[in-house]
Amino acid sequence: MSDDRRASAPALSPRETLRWAWRQLTSMRTALMLLLLLALAAVPGSILPQRSVDPRAVAAYFDRHPDLAPFLDRLGGFAVYTSVWFSAIYLLLMVSLVGCIIPRVGVYARALRARPPKAPRNLDRLPASATYESDADVETVLAAAREAVGRSRRDVVTETDDDGAVIAGEVRAETGYLREAGNLVFHVSLVVVLVGVAAMGLLGYRGNAIVTEGSGFSNTLTQFDEFTAGALFDTDDLPPFSLTLDDLTAEFQTEGPQRGAPRYFGAAGQVTDAPGEQPRDYAIEVNHPLRVDGASVYLVGQGYAPVIRVTDGDGRVVFEDAVPFIPADSTYTSNGVVKVPDARPDQLGFQGFFLPTGVAGGDDEIPVSAHPAAANPVLGLFAYYGDLGLDEGESQSVYVLDKSDMTQFMGDDDEPLRIIMTPGESVTLPDGKGTIEFVELRQFARFQFSSQPGIQIPLYGVSIGALGLVLSLSIRPRRTWVRATRRDGRTVVEVAALDRVPRSDVEDGVDDLLERLRAATGDTGTRTAPARADTAQADTAQAGRAEDEA
Repeated sequence: MSDDRRASAPALSPRETLRWAWRQLTSMRTALMLLLLLALAAVPGSILPQRSVDPRAVAAYFDRHPDLAPFLDRLGGFAVYTSVWFSAIYLLLMVSLVGCIIPRVGVYARALRARPPKAPRNLDRLPASATYESDADVETVLAAAREAVGRSRRDVVTETDDDGAVIAGEVRAETGYLREAGNLVFHVSLVVVLVGVAAMGLLGYRGNAIVTEGSGFSNTLTQFDEFTAGALFDTDDLPPFSLTLDDLTAEFQTEGPQRGAPRYFGAAGQVTDAPGEQPRDYAIEVNHPLRVDGASVYLVGQGYAPVIRVTDGDGRVVFEDAVPFIPADSTYTSNGVVKVPDARPDQLGFQGFFLPTGVAGGDDEIPVSAHPAAANPVLGLFAYYGDLGLDEGESQSVYVLDKSDMTQFMGDDDEPLRIIMTPGESVTLPDGKGTIEFVELRQFARFQFSSQPGIQIPLYGVSIGALGLVLSLSIRPRRTWVRATRRDGRTVVEVAALDRVPRSDVEDGVDDLLERLRAATGDTGTRTAPARADTAQADTAQAGRAEDEA
């Protein structure tokens, strides 16, 4: 074609452009590329902390990377699976798979109704073929061939002379139709998995809450520390159960090179499925959640909650509660805040750390934690007085102390007052502001509450997809032809086979079929050497020509 003719080719109309774009999107190559792209897009979600899973880890990442974190946040790095770009890949993959599957189902349905193709003119051009002569008539050979090809989809065609005698005929057989069925099942299962995961995200919810030993939790929105729900979930549909935490067991390795490694976590208590019902006992372990009213309760974390009692300057007990301190490292060095807004004459605030097994830390005598188990619990705090900022009506995090309108207590050496206590000890605050006491130590459990409707759909999809993949890999489609022609009082029998996917046993299959034919017809005639390609490339070329002739 000349350059002038190329230049004058008409542009695609909008309809033709849309048709071209649809064909590109629904091609199998595009589906595979989108599947790979989806896998790559999920990588940041496994590297970066996600707000829906652990908001505190996201806040800690912002503290460690103040310049990088805002940039990643704008890209959706801390909410990967709900970001616009991840959702776009997800939806395009679903459309591409559906667009691939529907036409292939029609093609497969037509192929199932079609008859096996006729034999090429020259069977000796196929990758595997053989010829021999028999004394049996054509009808006997064709009947034997029909039985020899077994349960394949088969067709018998004969040719007669003017007297009605059969002088030629062929048996056409084809096997391996379940291979394409396996491919279709595998691709349909991918769509089922994608739909199931989408349904779980749209119709489900997930929340986290810290529950201290001796306290309880009600499955209402205000009880959650963090809560996320799908776009189609109504918070009024939260199941009305409640539970209490009676005992939390945490065991750690005490000896050897893995000293301090966690070995067992378990929570026990009672759960009430609905208001007015009798409570029942429960036990939760890691990977063994509590199932209640369609929701699952997982034990995802553990820590310590010192019970702290605060008396103000008027001698009133204005605070007494277990305060969770959040672990910051593998030895469970934990950070926490105590806010006492009811203290008089000034509000009080405390910020510090908790050490499960406190040991002397060196020259400055600041203790450190040597083990995550509570062998020698130590509570260290800095104290403040003034205005906590809670009266302004703005919400505050329970783990952050706003010190902008507060003054730090100073010690006798004019240094910030450092309070170090063990269970049962108390410290008097300067200037008659009151006292603080470390009453006892309790543990807390961090529970994750989630409901994921249709969670079994992806499991079923993966299972069925694995079965389809096994079928598509193990079944090899093959076409087989047996031609019988009467010549000079003898019957010339030609046998050939063609694999539609590469296989190494096609020659053995022809030899086996040939032997069964000869045994069935009682023939001991001489076999003619088959015409076979010498190289893999020749096999491929001959197979292609045979397909064209067929």
